[in-house]
Amino acid sequence: MAAKPVYRRVLLKLSGEALMGTDAYGINRDVVIRIAAELKSVVEAGVQLGIVIGGGNIFRGMAPSAQGMDRANADYMGMLATVMNALALQDALEKAGLPVRVLSALRIEQVVEPYVRRRAIRHLERGRAVIFAAGTGNPFFTTDTAASLRAVEIGADVVLKATQVDGVYDKDPKKHADARRYDVITYGEVLAKRLGVMDMTAIALCREQGMPVQVFSIHKPGSLMRILDGAAEGTLVRAGD
Repeated sequence: MAAKPVYRRVLLKLSGEALMGTDAYGINRDVVIRIAAELKSVVEAGVQLGIVIGGGNIFRGMAPSAQGMDRANADYMGMLATVMNALALQDALEKAGLPVRVLSALRIEQVVEPYVRRRAIRHLERGRAVIFAAGTGNPFFTTDTAASLRAVEIGADVVLKATQVDGVYDKDPKKHADARRYDVITYGEVLAKRLGVMDMTAIALCREQGMPVQVFSIHKPGSLMRILDGAAEGTLVRAGD
């Protein structure tokens, strides 16, 4: 680890699927414990860590299981799934010895704190990891958009988008052996080529606010710390267009 991390405050976007491991659905406890250990190292390195977590391992508003449902109702179910994932990650982080708070965009005060921007920043400044649950609190918006929004609100230096692959490719690397990974790409290229880094609303917000996005694989041990060390890892999405 470098003497000083390259980022002071980061927003990590974790998909719900990242918590499944090789399971078909749900939460794989061993995977959550491994991720928690890496996140603890990030905070111990002096980086303020915010986390937005998805719910696709439990329920997704646009999934086949939601077909025929009212879209708003399905999206609210997805938001509740993110709260469940946030509680699982909170438990693992606390057992690892890291102070953490869950702040929810939906008010469930018997379980988690409501999201208040100034409260979130205060927790970060006191060395606590902060998990932002329930997306934006509104249907029709993804947790990618929530990650971009929270990153801007808390003054993060970068969005770290943890995915199942090690960066952004010109086509699906699982289907095409000749897929090429980008080391650096602009917001405009992502939008024009519809590369699926994040949804269009999320990328547009990052572009407007000049918020860089680092896309990397959550399954590569040590990847987060290498990013904080300034090493090349995954794909950086930034201005330049």
